[in-house]
Amino acid sequence: MKQAEISFRRMDIGDIDTVILVEKQVYEYPWTETIFNDCIRVGYDCWLASIEDKIIGHAVISVAAGESHILNISVAKTYQGQSVGKRFIEFLVDIAKTKKAEVIMLEVRPSNVKAIHCYNAAGFNEIGCRKDYYPAGEGREDALLFARDIG
Repeated sequence: MKQAEISFRRMDIGDIDTVILVEKQVYEYPWTETIFNDCIRVGYDCWLASIEDKIIGHAVISVAAGESHILNISVAKTYQGQSVGKRFIEFLVDIAKTKKAEVIMLEVRPSNVKAIHCYNAAGFNEIGCRKDYYPAGEGREDALLFARDIG
């Protein structure tokens, strides 16, 4: 089967309503409209993944001092398991490289097995744990810290 043609473009304020729909579909504790607005306002790299002009995912990365951090990456449920996440990550790596980053990092819930599989397939390695990082149904959930050298 031929892979669908994915295009990437910068997110703008007018995209946030659609981004929030994907965010709520994917996460139990989704980012809010205010968070996305602030990310755009302060100049983080905010990107969309689309197929035939339909937004199927979004990502926010920061790049500074030779490091890049994927703050949020989401792919609509109907497009998960089709290498969309991996292809999106490769696009983000290219963006980080153009800004002279030598490493790219991210956090992920240990319970998010699909995402962990995607990050491993994209060349990330687990390098640590942040205790009580995420909100959870009963208390907090740790975050696994992943990194990939890109320099």
